[in-house]
Amino acid sequence: MSEISLTSYLNCSHTIHLVGIGGVSMSALAELLMHLGARVTGSDRAQTAVTDKLTGLGAVITYAHLPENVEGASLVIRTAAVHDDNPEIQRARELDIPVIERAEAWGWIMKNYEQAVCIAGTHGKTTTTSMMTLIGMEAGIDPTVMVGSDLPAIGGTLRIGAHDCFVAESCEYTNSFLSFHPTVAVVLNVEADHLDFFKDIDDIVHSFHKFCALTPENGLVVVNHDSANAMRAAEGLDRTVRTFGESAEADVYPANIQNNQGYYEFDAMVGGTCYSHIELSVPGHHNMLNALACCAVCSWLGIDGKAVAAGLKAFTGSSRRFQLTGFTEKNIRVVDDYAHHPTEMRATLSAAREMGFKRVLCVFQPHTYTRTAALFDDFVEALKLCDKAILADIYAAREQNTIGISSKDLADKIPDAEYYPSFDEIEERLLEIAKPGDLILTMGAGDVYKIGEYLVV
Repeated sequence: MSEISLTSYLNCSHTIHLVGIGGVSMSALAELLMHLGARVTGSDRAQTAVTDKLTGLGAVITYAHLPENVEGASLVIRTAAVHDDNPEIQRARELDIPVIERAEAWGWIMKNYEQAVCIAGTHGKTTTTSMMTLIGMEAGIDPTVMVGSDLPAIGGTLRIGAHDCFVAESCEYTNSFLSFHPTVAVVLNVEADHLDFFKDIDDIVHSFHKFCALTPENGLVVVNHDSANAMRAAEGLDRTVRTFGESAEADVYPANIQNNQGYYEFDAMVGGTCYSHIELSVPGHHNMLNALACCAVCSWLGIDGKAVAAGLKAFTGSSRRFQLTGFTEKNIRVVDDYAHHPTEMRATLSAAREMGFKRVLCVFQPHTYTRTAALFDDFVEALKLCDKAILADIYAAREQNTIGISSKDLADKIPDAEYYPSFDEIEERLLEIAKPGDLILTMGAGDVYKIGEYLVV
């Protein structure tokens, strides 16, 4: 769809209908479309606080997928989870109403910004996007932001700012980010994941390469020097490529590193010169690398290093990223983390171990059967980093268990690990074994956080 035709929908004489309007990205899109002048309707399966907010802003939402929902609409936007057999999509086709994917709509919106910083990678997208958001706010560039998890500093997943800079979390699943229009493409890392969609790691690298190539000739590609597959994704590009990493071989690297019980302080070096002295308020070695990626972008954009330092210092985390849930009656700290890939889990567990707890008790809920099977041995090794692993059932998400795999299979391979089929049993077990000085860490992309919420007082 051309810019002219889509622009014509952003007025009150047309209605844009969003199928699956309650999702994280879709709800943010709906809010931004209304801000731009569109009349918005939508549908979803359940009423939530998110849909209530949209209703308050003027959206008309139906809590069922019905063919008549699209009647009167001039354009239909659907989330990736909505397929051609959806009754609203079928009816839109019958009525010759244009249907586009959510990512296409975001991509069009990005065209209207002077700079579009699109942050991609197998891990770290939400955190790095959040870091860039705080930096942009501190620097006074008034960024518009789309991020995949609630960010307290902006009160949700969307910040509507000026048209100078758009900061967007950019997901590779189903090649969504290939609909975007980055002027700056960031690749934090590239690893095997989403193998229910991608054929193999080479297929994933190829997708990231195409993402990098979306940047204009005067744009920038920022890539992790320490990730071999990320570097492969940047090969052969006739664009400016800036690398970041731990060694001085990278264009942007850390010097004078101090580890203060898991919280890193360092000088961010750009081209051999100190660009900014960074003190992070989120733990973990991986977050030092995320911060360096931000420094690579910001130095190229001409943002002052002091604003970068202030923004990174102000960032204390986003929802479900090593987020404090609370404390139990015994004053035991409970933290929740969204990590659901072995590399993410290793990073989070390594950070936890640096923070001085007597023991790290990790409750892990695997996410999807295909991921659990494909990365089985890596999950086992990652969970060996905690002092006690307790496994919950696999969160199915979009899948059926046609593989015949279970969380008990993981528990059987991990020393001293335990598996329980219900959250109630896990909660009882944790209350029994946890002691003062321990950390209880709930981990996974499903609903495992509910266990931590039950434990805290």
